[in-house]
Amino acid sequence: MTKDELEKMLWSIALPGFPQLLDGKFAKGVLFIGLEILINVQSNFNTAIMLSFQGKMEQATQQTNYQWLMFYPCLYFFAMWDAYREALGEKRPFIFLPFAFCAYFVTVGLMYSSTFRIKNVLLGPIWLPILCVPLGICSGLILMKVFERLIKNG
Repeated sequence: MTKDELEKMLWSIALPGFPQLLDGKFAKGVLFIGLEILINVQSNFNTAIMLSFQGKMEQATQQTNYQWLMFYPCLYFFAMWDAYREALGEKRPFIFLPFAFCAYFVTVGLMYSSTFRIKNVLLGPIWLPILCVPLGICSGLILMKVFERLIKNG
């Protein structure tokens, strides 16, 4: 990973749309930031984050508007993929797979987050989806390698 790719990924983790602004793609950057703020506010995401960090998972679950928060993983990982792709220069054909699978697994984790427990501990709408990220990355990377080999050998 180059310095530019790493910088874009880290800014995208901080707030979707920042890397696009850095690239001079103002309309796209403002769109991503605007959608992030809209979804964040409508879903009570910051409140859920705060309550989760305080260990108040039941309250975080009750405060979360899941109908809105379900949009967040797709926006978040799409904006991150877009920033990474721009930094990479569109060199790898299946680079979207780890990002897409992260969005999928995090969304599934979010759907189960109000009821899923480990040893009777509710993980809630922040921690369970975060724990799903490595599953998405690994699944996407494996599929990316498989598809690259199929095309190379095919």
